Amino acid sequence: MNCTVHFVHSRRAGQRTRLLIALALAVAVFAIEATASILANSLALLAEAFHVLIDVVALGIAFVAVWLAARPASDRRTFGLLRLEILATVLNTVLLLVVAAVVLVEGIRRFSEPSTVQSGLVLLVATVGLLSNGISVWLLRDPHASLAVRAAYLDVLADVAASVAVIISALANIVAGRQLADTFAAFLIVALIVPRSFSLLREAIDVLLEATPRDVNVDTLREHVLGCSGVLDIHDLHVWTITSGVNVISAHVVMQRGADPSTVLDDLSNCLRGDFDIEHSTFQLETEDRKRLESGTHP
Repeated sequence: MNCTVHFVHSRRAGQRTRLLIALALAVAVFAIEATASILANSLALLAEAFHVLIDVVALGIAFVAVWLAARPASDRRTFGLLRLEILATVLNTVLLLVVAAVVLVEGIRRFSEPSTVQSGLVLLVATVGLLSNGISVWLLRDPHASLAVRAAYLDVLADVAASVAVIISALANIVAGRQLADTFAAFLIVALIVPRSFSLLREAIDVLLEATPRDVNVDTLREHVLGCSGVLDIHDLHVWTITSGVNVISAHVVMQRGADPSTVLDDLSNCLRGDFDIEHSTFQLETEDRKRLESGTHP
């Protein structure tokens, strides 16, 4: 196993227990809210239940992704299964968009066919959901977590806002008799789901397309490399992401005449590790004559 994969495995080992606890809470809340939404005839609570179901999927996917990512690399999969969590994130965001569409269609129907909502039950269940979501947010907070875990965290965080919206709609119905408040709360939940889903989907697709990571400026990186001892030029530079938090780089580096290859490699590795948090780098060291030979085939 290479040092990069080992580093990622050790960093993510502690996430499993917290994911399992959050997953158990989400399953319980989904069961309660789904049942209560039917009994109370609440679209907002139904939307929230579906949102929690997506949390269940997201947390389950994140746990499986973290577990599978810890499996050792092989000759066939030299980076192990680290990329699996990106595929999991794509699945999660697509499901979120499907749920948003279902809730939106049902909400539009209710404008023409208003329904009576038992807001007392909605208020009670939404409060339970809010407390559960608060615990899950506390468990999953980690700015350095993997993409799948961060996706699950954002799902649960949005559920906090959604639970508050459901509570407010229930109070509006109880105090002022505003039946449509339930439908407006459902639309608000949809508004929370869609932008976040597209953002996560775009980030995951960028990884799958091996785009340059958003936190890496290629021009700045090139300047840093050119400032390393013994480096004359750099070309055929590529930076991409294997999975969240694992950026890699490959490049052809032209050495100055008389430069020591070992010193150049050490300086390059230290530069990238310290300034760009890139642990995995591959460099082809070349002389100036070699660059001239490759100028027609490498940008």
